[in-house]
Amino acid sequence: MGRELRDHPVTAADAGRALGPGQFLRWAWGQLTSMRTALALLFLLALATIPGSMIPQRSASPISVLDFKRDNPFWDGILEPLGFYDVYTSPAFSAVYLLLFVSLIGCILPRIGKYATAVRKPPPALPARIDRLPASASARTDATTENALDAGEAWLRSRRYRTRRSADGVSAERGYSREAGNLVFHLSLIAMLIGMAWSNLLGYHGSVVVVEGRGFANVITQYDDFTAGALVDTDRLEAFDLDVTEFRATFETGEVQRGAARQFDADVTVTDATGTRDVLLTVNEPVLTSGGTQVNLIGHGYAPTFTVRDGNGDVAFSGPVVFLPQDGNFSSVGVVKVPDARPQRLAFEAFFFPTAVLDETGPHSVFPDALNPEVYLNAWSGPPAVETGRPESVYTLNTAGLAPVPGDGGEVLRARMLPGAGFTLPDGLGSISFDGWQRWVKLQVSETPGNAMTLISLAVGLAGLSVSLFVRPRRLFVRVTDGEATAGGLDRADAATGLEDEVAGLLASVAPAGHNGVAPGGAEEESR
Repeated sequence: MGRELRDHPVTAADAGRALGPGQFLRWAWGQLTSMRTALALLFLLALATIPGSMIPQRSASPISVLDFKRDNPFWDGILEPLGFYDVYTSPAFSAVYLLLFVSLIGCILPRIGKYATAVRKPPPALPARIDRLPASASARTDATTENALDAGEAWLRSRRYRTRRSADGVSAERGYSREAGNLVFHLSLIAMLIGMAWSNLLGYHGSVVVVEGRGFANVITQYDDFTAGALVDTDRLEAFDLDVTEFRATFETGEVQRGAARQFDADVTVTDATGTRDVLLTVNEPVLTSGGTQVNLIGHGYAPTFTVRDGNGDVAFSGPVVFLPQDGNFSSVGVVKVPDARPQRLAFEAFFFPTAVLDETGPHSVFPDALNPEVYLNAWSGPPAVETGRPESVYTLNTAGLAPVPGDGGEVLRARMLPGAGFTLPDGLGSISFDGWQRWVKLQVSETPGNAMTLISLAVGLAGLSVSLFVRPRRLFVRVTDGEATAGGLDRADAATGLEDEVAGLLASVAPAGHNGVAPGGAEEESR
């Protein structure tokens, strides 16, 4: 029976049949809290983050998910049913996360108790045969046993050994902090998981595009995209306002790295519970509000300004329109929607080129700064649409119910405009003018209350890991009987060095130099 049990490991099903409910629960708890299980769960958690880092996530960027689904219909049919767009909020990921958390706690708590017991214990007693230790040496000494052991004990304590004195020898041990560092590392890992869970449950993040000269209020309706933890009350976000007074962007104009970014910063005015203040917002220096909300500058672009008059001569639209950059030279695309135009509603698809060049390849931008801005557009018109209340993207045009406005010769109307230029649409549809341009900035607003705890835990964990890697637990022993001193030692960790040197140093402290293995001169003469 014993051989059969050893050759066939007990499974959960076998344990359930062989043990009672209480015993089975204890067995399952032992399996869950084993270090092997904790490592397996940690590997699964790391494995689960791979698709989350490669595939767009709804929690981070819903627009990127929509773009990916549109561009990859085949993969979308596979990934959507499997929940790969919501990896970090999936039940499977949460289950692994919680099991790892419980497993680590179950692993560490018993080890803390054992470590506390081990720290209170004195070093082990002298072994019967010191000469059988991995490193040992013997020497004759003229000192009395008491004096020799006093010298040996003093030598050991000077090297931070804890000692245990007996009548004929001294036992010493050091390296207790190795296990302490290991425990600190694992406790920090638990604290880091708590901090991450704290941020995920009570934190939020969102992004908003703000045109230069305009502002943003921290209410959920102002966000372009917003993700909040399960315990966040979105009606009680920290009350603050942020106005973008001016945004500056400079680029390299020399031959080397021409067009490379050199400076992005914005003058902003923040109004929160402490009052109003002016702040310089840069890429690497976010704004912190009085309530701990962080505002980061994560992007920028151009917002051309248009004025559209409808067929009745009324101004149906006037203002800046956010265009999205498509390349490093900020060639940008955008849509001007004029649903209130009458008698026909109007819409325009447009390209903005900051430094425009028209050649055989077509219009394009050759530099990211607005040195020679131009707009190229086409126009659409159609009967007024019924308001459905459904939200739609401001960056794309739904052409349902619209038709291209014809130009000369029946071709689709295309126009090229410089700042200050405009043109009249045919058939009395109205007119459009390109009044100029402004810049816009993209802000990320986030509140992650567990970040400080996570960062501190990470730093403490690294310190604990360093201690556990570099501290070498070691035991040394010395016995003095009848003028014969024997010292030995052993390491309790692999890859430790210097054991022989310390054994020799301990022996030298007990049997002073000149006596190691050599009898005193007087004794030599008597022996002869």
